[in-house]
Amino acid sequence: MKIELQLGMRIRYLRKKANLTIEDLAFECDINKNYLCDLENGRRNPTLKVLEKLANGFGITISELTQGLESFNK
Repeated sequence: MKIELQLGMRIRYLRKKANLTIEDLAFECDINKNYLCDLENGRRNPTLKVLEKLANGFGITISELTQGLESFNK
């Protein structure tokens, strides 16, 4: 599975676990909701700054945000 899709699934999982809507999380992280939707669906590659904003929005580290993601060179 592509790492973009893995990250998107992880973001969606954390968002739902926190009982946040896409709009809520986007507002909290100062990210466009359409961009966040694209991230969750694996259609965009976030910058390190965006990963930092998301991690801060969840109250976790970037390492915790990306926990369990694996990159496969195929």
